[in-house]
Order: sequence, then C-alpha cells, then structure tokens
Amino acid sequence: MSRRILLVEDDRVLRSALREALSIEGYAVRTAASLADARAQLQHLPPGEAIDLVLLDLGLPDGDGQALLAELRRGSPTPVIVISAREAEGQKIRLLDEGADDYLVKPFGIGELLARMRVALRRRGRTSEPALLHYRHGPLTVDLKTRRVRRADADVHLTPTEYALLARLVRQAGQVVTHRQLLADVWGAEHTEQTHYLRLYMGQLRAKLESDSADPQHLLTEPGVGYRLAEPDASD
Repeated sequence: MSRRILLVEDDRVLRSALREALSIEGYAVRTAASLADARAQLQHLPPGEAIDLVLLDLGLPDGDGQALLAELRRGSPTPVIVISAREAEGQKIRLLDEGADDYLVKPFGIGELLARMRVALRRRGRTSEPALLHYRHGPLTVDLKTRRVRRADADVHLTPTEYALLARLVRQAGQVVTHRQLLADVWGAEHTEQTHYLRLYMGQLRAKLESDSADPQHLLTEPGVGYRLAEPDASD
C-alpha cells in the first residue's frame, strides 16, 4: 500500500507542485495549508489509516510549524521533515534537537527530498514501496511518468481531475480505494462526504476508457466501499 504523507505547506503553488511530484512517486498525499487544518486531519483519520511521514513548513498563517512538531513528538513516532526557507544554523539545530528527523532548506530539488524521505522512513522501521508507474490491463495502458493514457492504441484525453482520479487508482491497482480516500486525495480533506463528485467523474472516466460503461472491465465498483482498478496484466 502507498505510504501516506501529510504535506503542511501554505504556499499554494509549492503545495500543488509537491503533491503532484510525490503522487507520481507512489505516495498518497494529504495536504494542509495551516496548523488547524493539519491538526484536524491528524485527529480525524479514517479507521485503519495512519500518516507515515509529515512534511512540515514553519511559517504558517495561524502559527509556527514548530508547535505541531512538539505536539507530534509528545505522542507519535511519525517521521517529520521540516521544509523551510529559514536557513539559520541555530534554527536547524533547535528543531532537530526537538525531534525533527531532518531539515531541508527551500528551494530544494525533488530528488533530494525523496532521498531524505526514504532515509527518514527507514530510520523509523518503515520502507517506501516502489511506485507503480506503468499500468496495462487489456487495451488500457496508463503511464504516470509521461501522463499518457491509451486505449486500443489511441490516446485518450482526460481532464486534470479525471487524470488525478485514475492515477490514484493506478497507484493502488488491484486494491480497493475507499470513497473517503479518493475524495481526500483527489479533491481534498474538506470534500470527504461529497460522494457525488466520485459518481460524476467515475462515470466520465468509464465513458472514455470502457468498451461498455454499463459493464466495466477496468474501473470496478466495490458497493458501499469504493472503487478498484482491475489487477494489471501479469506481463507487467
């Protein structure tokens, strides 16, 4: 199963870019733009779910990320990597001493961030599973690296939201992804009760990807639970 990341970052552009980059690498990413949002997400995780790593900005609109680090360290072993424009050595030392697993100064490359995430996860006895970046099932192929979707050797045009939904299912192909997980990961934590979004976009995806949308072979429904993308072909 994908490792679940909580990205706490108030810069909308950076938050979106990091979310997309981490998602392509196979992580299931939740985002928060404030301390209050991050606390709410940590306190109201669906049953059976846990955050595997927190990426934490410091300068948040309702306080300093250092406060969240202190709260996490009082009762959680979850790895925390601070991502901040603050580069003073004293600041780094203080936060590392207070329990941060690592401190990365902005701007940084995604390759370095991914490497530091892998190290932090290993230190806590967790591993980061390789991402499934290429999916094939019958005539349907999806390449997350190139963002290319093809059916019967013809390119399929998807809207950004349709693609995000399909990519989320690809990264957990063969497994059920619940309604709440899909809504949180594609639309955001504030939309977890709005299942009509899922029905609408799943209908649109099936119209584009299935030979018969009334009898889907790729995008499968698990009644009352969520959706599942059929197991990839054995050769992949």
